[in-house]
Amino acid sequence: MRSTSPSMQFVVLERLRQEAPAAVILDLPHPGCSGCDLCMEIANLVPGLPLVILSASSNVTNKVLLLEMGADDYVTVPFGPRELVARVRALTRRASCFSPEGIDVYVFADVVMDFFKTEITRGGEKVIVTPKEFKTLEFLTKNAQRVISREELLNEVWSYQNYPYTRTVDNHTC
Repeated sequence: MRSTSPSMQFVVLERLRQEAPAAVILDLPHPGCSGCDLCMEIANLVPGLPLVILSASSNVTNKVLLLEMGADDYVTVPFGPRELVARVRALTRRASCFSPEGIDVYVFADVVMDFFKTEITRGGEKVIVTPKEFKTLEFLTKNAQRVISREELLNEVWSYQNYPYTRTVDNHTC
């Protein structure tokens, strides 16, 4: 994505809130444009999302600043496309090593669920839930494409087996 106008930055951030990609490549259009604010917002919005900065600036101060603001890599122009692809693949590979499924963060509008950190934020503020509530949300989120039976939820979240009459699920979903 090119870092241009504030309205474009707003669109980019809204898009990231709706659906987090595997990685972000932020192209700074000219050497004088630092992109620090956008870099920091992206890094805070979706923690753990690989972020690569492209820039014509080879200024070490800019590179260090952007890396400290949350960028994972900094590539100066000109560069070889194969090198950029290899760098992005390496970053996404490393990011996916932290989770068995390769996905640690889910974003729904202004809600961010970080399963690696076991945190939920809404509008940038932490949402406090019990460990069991978090585990229930995680299981339901990761299985959103299908219907889940009461028995499966009891087995996966509560580790109950052969408890046909428990109403535990009802108490947590009401």
